[in-house]
Amino acid sequence: MSQVSTRTVTDGEADLRLDRWFKRHYPWLGHAKLEKLLRTGQVRVDGGRAKASTRLEAGQAIRIPPLGEPPKDDDKPREPRPAKASSERIAELEAAILHKDDSVLVINKPPGLATQGGTGQSEHLDGLLGYLKFGAVERPRLVHRLDKDTSGVLMLARTPAAAAKLANALKTREAHKLYWALVMGVPEHRQGKIQLALSKLPGAAGERMVADEDDGKNAVTLYRTVDTAGRRAAWLAMAPLTGRTHQLRVHAAAMGTPIVGDGKYGGAEAYLTGGVSRKLHLHARAIRLPHPDGGFLQVRAPLPPHMQATWDFLGLEIDKEADEWLE
Repeated sequence: MSQVSTRTVTDGEADLRLDRWFKRHYPWLGHAKLEKLLRTGQVRVDGGRAKASTRLEAGQAIRIPPLGEPPKDDDKPREPRPAKASSERIAELEAAILHKDDSVLVINKPPGLATQGGTGQSEHLDGLLGYLKFGAVERPRLVHRLDKDTSGVLMLARTPAAAAKLANALKTREAHKLYWALVMGVPEHRQGKIQLALSKLPGAAGERMVADEDDGKNAVTLYRTVDTAGRRAAWLAMAPLTGRTHQLRVHAAAMGTPIVGDGKYGGAEAYLTGGVSRKLHLHARAIRLPHPDGGFLQVRAPLPPHMQATWDFLGLEIDKEADEWLE
């Protein structure tokens, strides 16, 4: 690279650290060199100075100064080896595959497995993708993410071209996502739209999202009450029209009906008694979007064991209405 250029952060790169973003796109650029470029303001994010630890957001513009020519093919770093994983974990990931073709891989991410690495994360999906190559030249790439404790549909691109097309579909809202959540109590209105701006509030207990109508970023969620267990709990179908961190969790809590198991936003009132699991009851049920090779792809993920057990315990039955899209 001999000229200044600008690159846009994709949806699949949201929440990635800036230094890891550079490692992904410019693997030959050393950490010391990057730090110097940041100190001197040659690398900027949305026109402002940034640090190596800066967390990126989809749509941000990164200024790339001249970096010199990349090494020859023979000198390029090899793809990192996948993190060590037990045979049980590898078998679990393979069994979780919902769809596989030449361009796209879709898995039913188990709850408790982080999508990407971070503080205190000894194991994460990004580090295990090398086990999901299935004969491809490169390991699959993340194009979006789910919270560690959220289960369900997670899409992976098997080629760079597929990654770009999937990321664009997610960014331009050509993709439709459907989540299922069990919440405490019953919403006042059986269906509606939640429009509540959110901003990040860092703290010792970890990153937290808060309502912030003045400086927060627009966040919109559609919801519909599918069924109820008396007044104790409600099964909601939720469709995020924006992609803010913890959006569905904050929006559910803002209605006075926090998601079951979400102590972070619902506190002690977010747990059902009677033997119901204390795990988060939020599941990415389905996604529908243009396939990179043409046509449309629609995938649904069955509930994880702890949520299925709760559904059985409360007598909630899955029918066609539960899978209707909110648009």
